[in-house]
Amino acid sequence: MFLPPTKDEARARIATLVANFERQLPDYQRDSYNETQTRRDFIDPFFQALGWDIDNRHGAAEAYREVIHEDKVKVGTATKAPDYSFRLPGGQRLFFVEAKKPSVKIKDEVLPAYQVRRYGWSAKLGLSLLTDFEELSVYDCTLQPAPTDKATKARLKYLTFREYGTEFDFLWNTFSKESVLQGGLDRFVAVGGGKRGKETVDAAFLTTLEAMRAALAQGLATRNRSLDADELRFLVQMLLDRIIFLRIAEDRGIEVYGDLEAVARVKKKDGVYLGLLDRFRTAAARYNSGLFDLEKDTLSAGVRLDNEVLAPLLRGLYYPESPYEFSVIGAEILGSAYERFLGKVITLEPGRVVRIEDKPEVRKAGGVFYTPAYIVNYIVKQTLEPLCAGRTPQEVAKLRVLDPACGSGSFLLGAYQYLLDWHLTYYQQNPSATHSVNPAPP
Repeated sequence: MFLPPTKDEARARIATLVANFERQLPDYQRDSYNETQTRRDFIDPFFQALGWDIDNRHGAAEAYREVIHEDKVKVGTATKAPDYSFRLPGGQRLFFVEAKKPSVKIKDEVLPAYQVRRYGWSAKLGLSLLTDFEELSVYDCTLQPAPTDKATKARLKYLTFREYGTEFDFLWNTFSKESVLQGGLDRFVAVGGGKRGKETVDAAFLTTLEAMRAALAQGLATRNRSLDADELRFLVQMLLDRIIFLRIAEDRGIEVYGDLEAVARVKKKDGVYLGLLDRFRTAAARYNSGLFDLEKDTLSAGVRLDNEVLAPLLRGLYYPESPYEFSVIGAEILGSAYERFLGKVITLEPGRVVRIEDKPEVRKAGGVFYTPAYIVNYIVKQTLEPLCAGRTPQEVAKLRVLDPACGSGSFLLGAYQYLLDWHLTYYQQNPSATHSVNPAPP
């Protein structure tokens, strides 16, 4: 059982950690003292002192764990996931912590700073932390990161371990679980708001999608002169949807990371597009999804696209060119970008010149409006809660949810998450119930 320490107990624990680190500092600064040791010896106890159940001693289910230790995947010199995700009950992320070993000089090294900012910005968090215990940096994650940024860019606070005592009130008031639940983290994020010129990840991703659409549309229109505007719109949308799906699947460990990037390196004429078609056929067999069905889609396999058009777009979705870490980008962020993206339409002008403009209904309405998550959650709860009340999983499995005006799918995703949470709660309250559910056929 984990008992959060009081503020005075936390101060004493962190002072002990500082003294232990100081005592053997030369040993800890050696390259052989690795990141895992640093986490176990110092970073885990540091956040435990601040009241976080790092080891899940409460035995909470995955959805309710306070701290998630992310699996790390090495890709060259890059790390593919943040080390810690600190969360509210129910899974809402608060901040990430990226851990390094003390031989890494956090104050000046560019790559670690870019990594943690990339994670935080992609997840639409206010801030995240980078630490090797010897040093601790707090980064504003509302600013879009670039690989050329200095380590000082967007840094809100920098401390060395010798300052943890004098700065303890800041650490406790900002990052302790007790203070976070009382708004301490939010207050600190708000303080720096006046000096931020920020572009949110959904707005930036929309810009990326629009640039990709324009390049693909012009490339396809130029190379395949028999295509009409409707065919061009279909081809571009399907190509984008497939690419983004597979790229997200890579970052989430479902597909092999770097597969699309490898396709982009093909030099044979039209080889990049042909390589993509091969990936789509493989995905069709794996996912059994209409998204990749090249039999019903009678257009995609019959067109060609220059390598010079497609390869840069694929490379631009990867580190370090891409600021996006798709493993942490939420469905609501992608949905917001896609809903606005779908508000424009491709047209063909004389000379095969592509133009992209607002759909008539969007112009009339004054823009595309994405439904905020809290409204989605409220409507979903009001709809499904009475239908699920007092029922068993076998009975709930017979429910069918329809969104007759589905845009980005936010209501369907919200309904899916509600049902997942409902089942989790049911089995926690009824541990003897079987998990075998045989739903009625659709």
